[in-house]
Amino acid sequence: MVLRRWSQDARLSLARLPSLAGLGRVPPAPVHAIRDLWPGDPASGARLVKGSLTHAGVTRRIGPGRWEDPSYPERFRAYLHGFTWLRDLRAVGTDSARLQARALVNDWLSHPPTDPMVRDCAVTGARLASWLGHYDFFAASADDAFRQRLMTRLLTEGRTLAALLPPDSHDWRALTAFKGLLAAAVAMPDHSGFLTRFLRYIDGELACQVLQDGCHIQRSPEIQFLALRELAEMRAMLQAAQIALPDSLALALDRMSPVLRALRHGDGGLALFNGSHAGSVAMIEMVLSQATRARVVATAMPDGGFIRLQVGRSLLLVDAAAPPPPGFDAEAHAGTLSFEFSVARQRLIVNCGAGELPEWRRALRESAAHSLLVLEDSSSSDFAPQGGIQRRPAHVTVEQVAQDGAHWLDLAHDGYHAPFGASWRRRLYLGDGGENLRGEEVVEGERLQSFVLRFHLHPSVEAELDADAQVVVLDVGGWIWRFRADGGTVAVEESVYFSGATPERTRQIVVRVRPGDKGGDGPVEAAQPETEPETGTAEDSPEAESTGMDASPPPEQTPAETPAPSTPEAPAPAPADAGGRTRQVVRWALLRTDG
Repeated sequence: MVLRRWSQDARLSLARLPSLAGLGRVPPAPVHAIRDLWPGDPASGARLVKGSLTHAGVTRRIGPGRWEDPSYPERFRAYLHGFTWLRDLRAVGTDSARLQARALVNDWLSHPPTDPMVRDCAVTGARLASWLGHYDFFAASADDAFRQRLMTRLLTEGRTLAALLPPDSHDWRALTAFKGLLAAAVAMPDHSGFLTRFLRYIDGELACQVLQDGCHIQRSPEIQFLALRELAEMRAMLQAAQIALPDSLALALDRMSPVLRALRHGDGGLALFNGSHAGSVAMIEMVLSQATRARVVATAMPDGGFIRLQVGRSLLLVDAAAPPPPGFDAEAHAGTLSFEFSVARQRLIVNCGAGELPEWRRALRESAAHSLLVLEDSSSSDFAPQGGIQRRPAHVTVEQVAQDGAHWLDLAHDGYHAPFGASWRRRLYLGDGGENLRGEEVVEGERLQSFVLRFHLHPSVEAELDADAQVVVLDVGGWIWRFRADGGTVAVEESVYFSGATPERTRQIVVRVRPGDKGGDGPVEAAQPETEPETGTAEDSPEAESTGMDASPPPEQTPAETPAPSTPEAPAPAPADAGGRTRQVVRWALLRTDG
């Protein structure tokens, strides 16, 4: 590590020299035009013309001499120095917007930042790609002196990126660094070292980040989108320069696109797992169209650990794996075994999403901000002060089977074993054309536990308890659904929903179980669908085979009719096994009704 740092420092020192023999002369303009592919926001551009920039919930004045203002949060500074906001000024399209863009770039050239920003290869890559991607907008009509200064700096930025690669961290932002280096290689082909270094490391980077099933290793639908966006830009640059696409890049595009399609709801937005926002539907479609022509939806994501079940017009998306591994978990949530459920274009059960400000980001990473079971008011994963995860479930098991259009999932994790000596098992059933979603939650432990089941609702869903406080009646775009649970106390409470930058008020269905409650100690009885698959293996079911996951019928289930929701009888005490372990069960059902 020390030797690598020394070597990198030496390369950085050489990169900042004004000229080096053998590296060629500074071109007067980019040899190949780099075109930024994505539309900007005219409203944000109009504010930029007036000297105001907004990012990640933070708005600050920007302008000459303020590039290293200590009041700027780190994420805001990275965005500011990345210059991707140039597309917003381009979207305005006026001369004042063009002159503002030129003035800001010119001032940065006169006052480049010092460490640590200079060592952030992702920020440097974003800046280089942005300057080249908007060169025709703000620089082509400028005087010769400005363009010469800009091209000289672009060459220095390219050398800096080459010196910083391979990156120290391998999250999706490393792809932005590779994109910037490729932009330099395309714009200044005489400097062949840029393309050589890009090709030397891109295969290994993609092998590190893209799993075999096409999921990004950070296990976030939004990061899946962001990483695919960077790869789509690389593809466009290579095509513009008529450079052959590396096999690893072509394969990553083909694998990642179906996964991104699979992690969308019927409204076109992304599922809210592991720090995701719903995103812009238009932008998602644009990225997908640039990435691949095929409109394939992934049916199996065993490496990424997501499950997608579609029955009729209903869609169930489940986070069925532990958080991403160390080094890739800075934004990961404690949402293991959480799910989202939508019908057609209407989201019904959701996770709370991700906040922009630090206090919201922290709160929404906790298990309670997800549609799952929370034991003793604790999360299934603990977060380190630096942002990663220091305790996580060690084992997550998944069994899946499908037959005659119905699906069964048997899921479990041991994230609560270390603090409470307990495990959680979740069984889900989706059938009847997508109008019957049922679940069974089983907590096994050394003692009876307090826990809460949370089902966060989309803000458009209206929810009220019936007169007997037994059933929650949901109005989902004019369709009536009824939720009922046996084994706990049902309530409707306030919640919050972050599909974008700002929170929306919403509701959540809460099922509480306390050791002393009669309803919390019920005997184990599996919530049964109307029909159940015959005993067999995953190979016996074509639907199970298509998922690529080990699927067998849930063990303890026997064919039985599904009981209609009724008033629960007083339960018996929770049984204990031979080892003295207790089992607590909650069964619930979400059914569409005629009224």
